Amino acid sequence: MASMRLLAIIAILVQGLVIGDSQELPSFDPELAVAKVLEVAEGKVGPDVKIFNVVDFGAKPDGTTISTINFIRAFKEACNHNGRAMLVIPEGNFLLGSTLFSGPCTFQPPLMVQFNGNLLPQGSTATAENADWITFMNFNGLFISGKGTINGQGDKEAWNAVCDGCRRKAANLKLIKLNDVLISGITSLNAKGFHMMISVCNNFVITNVNISAPDESPNTDGIHMSKTNKVRISDSTIGTGDDCVSMIHGTTNVTIENVHCGPGHGFSIGSLGHYDAEFDVFGITVRNCSLAYTENGARIKTYRNESPSKASGIIFQDLTMDHVKNPILIDQEYATIPGSVDSKVLISDVEFSNIRGTTISKIAVVLACSTTFPCKGITLKDIHLTYAGDPGHNEDTPFSSNCTNVKVNYIGEQMPPPCA
Repeated sequence: MASMRLLAIIAILVQGLVIGDSQELPSFDPELAVAKVLEVAEGKVGPDVKIFNVVDFGAKPDGTTISTINFIRAFKEACNHNGRAMLVIPEGNFLLGSTLFSGPCTFQPPLMVQFNGNLLPQGSTATAENADWITFMNFNGLFISGKGTINGQGDKEAWNAVCDGCRRKAANLKLIKLNDVLISGITSLNAKGFHMMISVCNNFVITNVNISAPDESPNTDGIHMSKTNKVRISDSTIGTGDDCVSMIHGTTNVTIENVHCGPGHGFSIGSLGHYDAEFDVFGITVRNCSLAYTENGARIKTYRNESPSKASGIIFQDLTMDHVKNPILIDQEYATIPGSVDSKVLISDVEFSNIRGTTISKIAVVLACSTTFPCKGITLKDIHLTYAGDPGHNEDTPFSSNCTNVKVNYIGEQMPPPCA
C-alpha cells in the first residue's frame, strides 16, 4: 500500500512530461508510472520537450576541464525556455566548482534533469570550506533522474580539516526554496559535508537513491532537512559518518520507509533547540526500515536552550536493528547552549512500535526528557531487542531501560523490561 501511494505521487509529478498540455491521464496505472519514470531517466520524452545538453554548451566529460560555467549556461537556457525543458548531463566525468542553478524560471514545470554523468569537485579535497557545491534553488518543479553520481571526494584530510569561522563544509547537493521535486536513481558519494541538504521546500519525493560515506566521516548526514513540508523518502540505502536522515526545526509531514541505514547515526529528529525562535516539528513517520551497526536507531535529540519549541506526532514503526548501540533514544541533554540549564523543547505524542533486533548496549532504551518540559504521550509497543555485545562487558549490568522525566505507556511485549 505504501509503495502504491509513492507511485501515485510519482505519477502526478511525471504525467506532464509524457502527455500534451491539455491531456490528463485517464486513470492511474502504477506500472505505467514506473515505466514513464524509467523513460525519463533514459531521455525518452515527448517531442515537445526541448533538450539542453551540457556538452552542447561546452562542458567536457574528461574529468580535467572545469565545466562550471557551461553547466550554468545550459541551465539558464532551460530555465528561461517557455515550454517543457530537459537538462541533460550525459555519461562522463565533469569537473565543477561551486555551481548555482537558480530561478525564477519560465519553463513549464517540472524541469527534467537526465543525470547519468559523474560530477567531481574542482580543487583539492580540503578546499570549498563554507561554500556550497551543487545548488538548485528558487523555482517550482524539479525532476532529477538517472544513474549519475555526485562524488564529493571527501577524505580524511577534508573531514578532519579545521575551518575557522565556517558553519559547515560543502554539501554535495543543496536544494533550497523548491516545490514539487522528485529525485530518483542517483548516487551521492563521500560528501565533505551533508550529502543532500533540503531547506524551505515543499512536496519532495526521494526514491531509489544510494548515499555512501565511511563511518569515520563526521557531519556527512545523508539527507538533512529544515523548514520543509511533505517529504517521502523510500527504497534507498544510506550509509554515512553521521545521521542517515536528520530532521531539524520546521520539518513537517515526513514519511521514511524501506530505507536501509548503516553505518551512521540512525534516523534523527534534531538537534532541536539549537537556535532561537525555532519552528515546530510534527508529523514524522519512519517505518519498515533497517539499521545495521549504527550509533543510534530511532532518536530525538535536543539542546539545553532557553528557546521553546515542540516536537509531536512522531512514529517509529517496524524497524529492524542489527548491532545498534542506542536503538531507542530520546536525548534532551544532547548539548548545552551557554547560560541554559534545561531543554525547552516539548516532546509529545511519540510512538516506538514493533522495534526488533540486536543491540550492543546493556541499556537499550533511553528516554532522557527535560525537567522543565517532561515528555508527554510516549508509547512503547511490542519492543523486542536482545543484547549482542561483548559478553564480558559490564557483566553485572542487567539488560534494561532508563527513563527520566517521562511516563511511558507500554503495550505488548517489552524487552528490555520497562522502566521502573
